[in-house]
Amino acid sequence: MFAGFSMFAIAIVVLVILTLMMGVRQVPQGYNYTVERFGKYNSTLQPGLALIMPWIDRVGRKINMMEQVLDVPSQEVITKDNATVTVDGVVFFQVLDAARASYEVSNLEIALLNLIMTNIRTVMGSMDLDMLLSHRDEINVRLLGVVDQAVEPWGVKATRIEIKDIVPPRDLVESMGRQMKAEREKRANILEAEGLRQAEILRAEGRKQSVVLDAEGRKEAAFRDAEARERSAQAEAEATRMVSEAIASGDLAALNYFVAEKYVRALDGFAKAPNQKTFILPMDLAGIAGSIGGIAEIAKSALGEAAADDTRRQRAVPGQQAQAQARPPARPPVPPPSGPWGGNSPTGA
Repeated sequence: MFAGFSMFAIAIVVLVILTLMMGVRQVPQGYNYTVERFGKYNSTLQPGLALIMPWIDRVGRKINMMEQVLDVPSQEVITKDNATVTVDGVVFFQVLDAARASYEVSNLEIALLNLIMTNIRTVMGSMDLDMLLSHRDEINVRLLGVVDQAVEPWGVKATRIEIKDIVPPRDLVESMGRQMKAEREKRANILEAEGLRQAEILRAEGRKQSVVLDAEGRKEAAFRDAEARERSAQAEAEATRMVSEAIASGDLAALNYFVAEKYVRALDGFAKAPNQKTFILPMDLAGIAGSIGGIAEIAKSALGEAAADDTRRQRAVPGQQAQAQARPPARPPVPPPSGPWGGNSPTGA
């Protein structure tokens, strides 16, 4: 009888220990346990030690409450412009409600992956290939908004969705490479043309400044020449006025000096002409003698010699006789020389 009592006591102790063990649960950090009573959800156990009703309650699901990451398998997507690309991605999510994540969806990860893959085809299928390759941020934002709204009833928060790779077909990659090369060559040609244009503009500006400066120089030179001619004309006019006054006062020496100066300048111009090869003096020696007599008269008048008039008359008479003797009888009369005196020299007047 004692042996039977001992066995019963041992059974009772084992049952008590087993009951205690079934009623105490330790939940690790980052996890939540659901408690089911008679197969129905009753409560959620937080991290740490927790007590449940042994034999009545049991732990249903052990839910990871930390942020998790899932790789989205690669799939082919047809874009709006009928280009086929291969796309894969990654999704980050976190369970916020363990009960809904356990009992609202059968398999959370599979459901989440299928939801993301279908939305990738929907979002990327509505875009052209160029937009698909250059607007990844927009694709990520649109996918995150759609998926996060869809998984909210499951007690899950989609924190981030990223498209990892977009792989176009090989022929499209080669075409894009040629397009990129052509675009770069176009930009290089545009930059080169802009440089040539700028250089031409600078050269034109330089030529313009040169022409302006040259014109200003010619203008200044013309102004100086005009001023010199004006002063020369003023001097000439003053000389002419003085000669006129001298003639009006009866001084013929001033007129002779003026005419002799013009005559000498004319001969000097003939002699210095670039096309002048031969210089012919007039054959009428009386005209030359008259010119010499006029110059002598000017000199005598300037020196104040009183006997200059007698000498001039004495030289003038033999000159006229020599002119008469030098003319042949049968020849017609010789016209007067084309000198500045018109054939009537001051000495022969």
